[in-house]
Amino acid sequence: MVGVIARIKVKADQVDTFKGVFKGLMADVRANEPGNVYYELFQAKDDPTQFTVMEMYVDQDSLTAHGATEHFRAAGPKLGPCLDGPPKIEYLNKA
Repeated sequence: MVGVIARIKVKADQVDTFKGVFKGLMADVRANEPGNVYYELFQAKDDPTQFTVMEMYVDQDSLTAHGATEHFRAAGPKLGPCLDGPPKIEYLNKA
């Protein structure tokens, strides 16, 4: 198993747009990526502009395939303008 935790800061006036686009991406990931085990967006309780994405894949090949999917690449230009700086991404291997 391979895990990913992405911490994302969103511009205050783009929160709703970000959530809408990301919910569409989550649906596409779940419907089209058999190697994805978990893909979920969380919003911080104390800062509505702070999000965390938690992901889990059966193996590295599935994670690599995720980044190459059409739906992931199409979401990038829609999500990018919403961001308030680059995401902080942590990659994890199951112990």
